[in-house]
Amino acid sequence: MNKAKTLKRRLGNPKPFLSVAWDTDDIPSQISVNPNLEWKDINWKRVEKNVFKLQKLIYRASSRGEIRKMHKYQKLLSKSYYARLLAVRRVIQDNQDKKTASINGIKNLPLMQRLNLVDILELPYLKASPTIRFWIPINQDDKCPLGIPMIYGRALQALVKLGMEPEWEARFAPNSYGFRPGRSTHDAIRAIFDDIKHKPKYVLDANISKCFDKINHDALLGKIGLSPYRQIVKQWLNSGVFDNKQSLGTLQGTPQGGVISPLLANIALHGMEDKLMEFIEKLPLKYSSGATMSKRDKQSSLSVVRYADKFVILHEDIKVVQQSKTLIQEWLNHLGLELKPEKTKIAHTLEEYKGNRSGFDFLGFTIRQWKVKSTKQGFKTLIKPSAKSIKTHYQKLADICDSHKTVSTKALIAKLNPIIKGWANYFSAFVSKEVFDEIDSLLWKRLRRWTSRRHPNKSATWVNKKYFLKVKGARNLILNDGEYILNQHSDMPVIGNIKVKGNKSPYDGDWTYWSSRIGQHPVVRKEVTTLLKRQKGKCASCRLDFRQTDLIEVDHIVPRSKGGDNTYRNKKLLHQHCRDSKTAKGLKAVNH
Repeated sequence: MNKAKTLKRRLGNPKPFLSVAWDTDDIPSQISVNPNLEWKDINWKRVEKNVFKLQKLIYRASSRGEIRKMHKYQKLLSKSYYARLLAVRRVIQDNQDKKTASINGIKNLPLMQRLNLVDILELPYLKASPTIRFWIPINQDDKCPLGIPMIYGRALQALVKLGMEPEWEARFAPNSYGFRPGRSTHDAIRAIFDDIKHKPKYVLDANISKCFDKINHDALLGKIGLSPYRQIVKQWLNSGVFDNKQSLGTLQGTPQGGVISPLLANIALHGMEDKLMEFIEKLPLKYSSGATMSKRDKQSSLSVVRYADKFVILHEDIKVVQQSKTLIQEWLNHLGLELKPEKTKIAHTLEEYKGNRSGFDFLGFTIRQWKVKSTKQGFKTLIKPSAKSIKTHYQKLADICDSHKTVSTKALIAKLNPIIKGWANYFSAFVSKEVFDEIDSLLWKRLRRWTSRRHPNKSATWVNKKYFLKVKGARNLILNDGEYILNQHSDMPVIGNIKVKGNKSPYDGDWTYWSSRIGQHPVVRKEVTTLLKRQKGKCASCRLDFRQTDLIEVDHIVPRSKGGDNTYRNKKLLHQHCRDSKTAKGLKAVNH
């Protein structure tokens, strides 16, 4: 029996992971679900392992250019019952937007209906349903359209993404970071730092205008080629939307809000770096000695870092950066896209350039170089939270204080702590200590006004004694009620970030590399990192390795309501869906 048939039998046969009998080993297209079967009976470890085996083969075939073999594996995955189960779980349980209603008003599905959805989920799909469009405000002037497909459509998109993502992960440029598994904004920032830490450069800081809304369908489908998913993707692109109770056609753009939309946008923008490398190779660049620069050095002299529809181009020659801007604009025109003028500028990392101060803002950070005498290069590269990020964050904290004037101290702390911790976690990967101290000082003054308003006839000493108790190890007074203590930005240690290797992908099967990166990620809390090491990177329930894209939650072994403490020995890490299953079992036991 050849390898394809063996995979077909293994990946399509639901027998190994369900505690019921099945009559056939063939790939099921329509299966009558056993009424005794429950969602909790599924062996998710077996499901994920077998789906990943096929994704790994797709990735390997794509990286080797074995197109026919890759398409064969993709067709097997699309028909696999394992893959359908995983697609439904990711939409219903793992997705952050799982409680957002679609056009038919459905937000979630009961356990048995999930199995029925798995039963009917299949390709090819006859006709894609339209999405419902919501307008999300970005700022005072702009709004972003968000299209939410029906649950069946979401699950089908998740199924297609399982097959398409490994193919394109083998093709994407190494410095593309947005909406890709195992990559983050911190990797993009670190890539910029690595490129400029030895030499100041000019930078084109650019933003693509309405990227998701204006992508040319023909150009996108041309890049997808003769993929088994071409037809269904074409239907999604042309499915239309309901906007303000009106049915509208979609002649351009991808349905932003769908499971597969970010992947389609990355596919459309794929090729930008290759185009620039072809351009730089033809330029007559020279070394400082006057000798002609080699092809390899020409390519390394130009850097492109892209995160979704935002990107920067870095080079020490201003003419190269200006020509790159013109070239990219022409390249984008073929995709139906253009640069956003008000968010596109050329600057220098160290010197002022045409009225623009040195440095630039990217993904919430300010990247800037300063002249110093303490280094050999004569400058220092610093990356800090941008002024806009600081202002937005502090305003959010201030608004909470203003809108919670009458709540208890405990309630206010519970509202502020997650926001403080999340923001400080995000910016802790770079030089943020001074900024953290500054925000803590501003917040303390705001909280003093909050407490003084509650007791206008009391002295400052009395107010401090009641609300701002001295905490061991802290330099200043901190808002607390004896049990609950306000988090401090400055308590977050500033840690470095190790950039993901350019040629690495979660589909390459190198779990030693990827499991170690979860604990190194700056956004991962110390609590999670400690528990990850204790559990050796595995979920305490299903014993599967945690992946970069998994939603991880901390769970108490003995619930706090039953006397359990809050120490590490009473905590464990679970996948979000594993914790949901545990909670459902607990509720069922209580009801019985």
